[in-house]
Amino acid sequence: MIRHIVMFRLKKTGDEVSQTEVKNAIKLLVEHRCKTVDSQKLKILEYRDGEGWTGWLARNGVSPGTVDPRRIPYYLLFVGAPQKIPLNFLHLLDVEYAVGCLHFDKVEDYARYADSVIDYESSSSVPNEQIATFFATRHLFDMATQYSADLLATPLAYGTPAKDGQSDEEAIAGRVGFPSKAFIGDTATKAALADIFCPPTGKKPTAFLFTASHGFGYKKPHSQQHTNQGALLCQDWPGFGSMVPGHYYAANDLPDDARVHGMICFQFACYSLGTPGHDRFFHEPDQSPKKIAEQPFYAALPKALLSHRNGGALACIGHVDRAFAFSFLSPEAGPQLQPFRNAIGRILLGQPVGHAVKDFNERYAALSTELASLLEEIGRGAKIPAEQLSKKWIGRNDAEGYMILGDPAVRLRTGALPG
Repeated sequence: MIRHIVMFRLKKTGDEVSQTEVKNAIKLLVEHRCKTVDSQKLKILEYRDGEGWTGWLARNGVSPGTVDPRRIPYYLLFVGAPQKIPLNFLHLLDVEYAVGCLHFDKVEDYARYADSVIDYESSSSVPNEQIATFFATRHLFDMATQYSADLLATPLAYGTPAKDGQSDEEAIAGRVGFPSKAFIGDTATKAALADIFCPPTGKKPTAFLFTASHGFGYKKPHSQQHTNQGALLCQDWPGFGSMVPGHYYAANDLPDDARVHGMICFQFACYSLGTPGHDRFFHEPDQSPKKIAEQPFYAALPKALLSHRNGGALACIGHVDRAFAFSFLSPEAGPQLQPFRNAIGRILLGQPVGHAVKDFNERYAALSTELASLLEEIGRGAKIPAEQLSKKWIGRNDAEGYMILGDPAVRLRTGALPG
């Protein structure tokens, strides 16, 4: 049974919207959730300034390691900017709960998202085609996209043949009865991505989209950091030289007539979901991490997808901070695609998106435990090579970065999809 929580933490400062305005904007979504679950199991709780993960749990009568839906529901939707509800708090809570976040710059965007979810879940038909679409760039002289195209997107889209005593693996969409199509390498152009978000007249949009590419990043300060950070770099970029707007797909490329209603998007790219305030991968000993943004923020493209005036996407899964090949390629064991396969399979089967991505949260917890054990060994005098420790640290921080923008209780209505 789905249980849901909406948490508010917004203040009227400058151009920001007030808590009351946001509550009113998504009131219909809260009422809608009351109709889909026992109203006694839907709670509206508060996050308080400076509150830590364990303190928030304790204030609501729960400790880490104990999930008690009578006190804290499993599906948690946090409403507020990441400078108000810290990313680290959300990452830690996400280990045990299905966490989603929602933050827009305008009150009407909250209302549009709420209306979109209600319409998708309540209508007699759905706006999507039963198609899973895979989009991945592969650039010359660029090992990162060659890895993500060949070792991540291609096997997800097409499956893998039997090799080295291992049985073959069917393409994940086909395994759960979903047709699929792929744009990998030369076909992963900006025009192709534009057609996915705005299909030709007479064609319904895809139900699920997975992308693997570079995400645009800027050094602080930059006037376009909030508007273009996390934009998806397409195959149009030759793999070297300057990047221009024709090379990447940003929020302002999403046209007014786009048709993304009911879509779930998974974007594997740096900053594809958001940007933290500080660099969590590279810093000098005994020095504070370098600031990469004045304040943490969620990316503009997924926010635009969720709040589109033609009907928004249901949810966007992506990365806050940089994304590394550690996500799918273990230095010791080679390619590790099970978290991706499981997440995509669960989404296509119609499971709630917050639960579908649980393997990523479990992997983050496992890598955190491994790193803590190594640090304990170092404290007892063990000599751990610096390179080994740094790889474990990067892998753990990379695993932490996966998040959901949108209601974690949304799901594809696969039984109602044509195809």
